[in-house]
Amino acid sequence: QVQLVESGGGLVQAGGSLRLSCAASGRAFSGITMGWFRQAPGQEREFVSAIGWSRSWTHYADSAKGRFTISKDNAKNTVYLQMNSLKPEDTAVYYCAGGYSGGTVSQQRSYDVWGQGTQVTVSS
Repeated sequence: QVQLVESGGGLVQAGGSLRLSCAASGRAFSGITMGWFRQAPGQEREFVSAIGWSRSWTHYADSAKGRFTISKDNAKNTVYLQMNSLKPEDTAVYYCAGGYSGGTVSQQRSYDVWGQGTQVTVSS
């Protein structure tokens, strides 16, 4: 089983940037899909971005396109989410997730393991 630990959240002003990290440990990562989701207070958890560990494809929610960049460092077993031009509506708990079973990468049920989340707060 893969274990995931997020870090990098915090408080930032609108227009600022943050980089989230997701450190993975445990079983082999070949074939895994790594995703970022977020959940704002009173809202459902929503997809942000995903990356294929082996083939490095990427996918973004419309809200993230042009502002967020997902990447990975295979040597460090870490996935990153660089977030630029942050807006107050980006405020949420951000979760890292890993999935082996395939399926639609924007759906939570495609992921088998989740991190504990990291809070991102964007002030106006």
